[in-house]
Amino acid sequence: MSVHELKVLVVDDEEGMRSGAERSLASFRVHPEDFSDTVGFEVRSEATGAGAAALIPEWRPDIILLDYKLPDMTGIDVLARTEGKHDAQIIMITAFASLEVAVAATKRGAFDFLAKPFTPEELREIVQKAARHVYLRRKARKLEEEKRQVRFEFISVLAHELKSPLAAVEGYLHIMKERLKGPDLKAYDPMLDRSVARICGMRKLVLDMLDLTRLESGRKKRVIERVDLARAAAMAVDAVSVRAAEKNVSIALRAPAGLAMTADPGELDMVLSNLLTNAVKYNKPGGRVELELSRAGERTVLVRCSDTGIGMTEAERSRLFGEFVRIKNERTRGIEGSGLGLSILKRLVSLYGGKVSVSSSYGEGSCFEVTLNDAEAPVEAVEAGEN
Repeated sequence: MSVHELKVLVVDDEEGMRSGAERSLASFRVHPEDFSDTVGFEVRSEATGAGAAALIPEWRPDIILLDYKLPDMTGIDVLARTEGKHDAQIIMITAFASLEVAVAATKRGAFDFLAKPFTPEELREIVQKAARHVYLRRKARKLEEEKRQVRFEFISVLAHELKSPLAAVEGYLHIMKERLKGPDLKAYDPMLDRSVARICGMRKLVLDMLDLTRLESGRKKRVIERVDLARAAAMAVDAVSVRAAEKNVSIALRAPAGLAMTADPGELDMVLSNLLTNAVKYNKPGGRVELELSRAGERTVLVRCSDTGIGMTEAERSRLFGEFVRIKNERTRGIEGSGLGLSILKRLVSLYGGKVSVSSSYGEGSCFEVTLNDAEAPVEAVEAGEN
């Protein structure tokens, strides 16, 4: 059995109410059903809305008992000021709960309401309900994290076991294609070409799966530095130029000199490469791709990648960012892919507090818009080693 301590913040201008709440919860314990753990409480209090608004982002309470009527502002104002800065369960305390107050508080994330005056038993009962909710949410997150770690370990082992034989087979196929020349062996060329293409596709799948599981498990080591976006975009364009030339697809890059952001260079390369690879892969022969980078705010960059490709229907767009999702129709038949590229893109964009959106017309092309904000600080992580 282990003891979990939750932080409770009591915000009320009545000193007696604050001290009474602290005494009622000081030795109170909750025992969640179906678990052997015990939940206790660390209690702090504030008399003003301003004091609470300053303490909440710093202390990160798990439960907040918040009086609606404070001397300097309302409890709703406190919630508005701290929106997005905590993950607490909010219990509104009010002596005159109107429907308007209840609706406004609920919209700001209120979990429950406690009417004044209340007894210690009523206080403990509502805190117990909130504590169970917080405890179960933490358990769910822990289980999800463990699932991601197991998935990462499995994919890592699978990738390690596949990479070497795939590389060997690919090498032998190339040797066979170079050495087996002659009229009798010419017929094998299409088979060898298909085999090489499939091996390359399997290798891409392995690498995509590794990238995805590293991001999910937090095992990817990030190196945050100032990145020249024009240079990064030019390198990404160069990397897809051979495939673009094979399809006679032209790529236009517009990125102003001096455009930079704080980011992990490898992550930016993955974002740009995924956008360009899809724009070329799903384009028409003789089509165009335009990659445009611009400043969208003091610390925000906009990446816009448009193409004249096959486009998508509204139903296809709704499924676009799922794992292993590939758009299948008469136009995509024969186009290889892992179905992970856009799922990886979405996770990378979320690391930068950004958004990704897509507009598309079936048969006419697609346009992806990505916003990326400067990374706050280096994030230490341990990357699983590969042999």
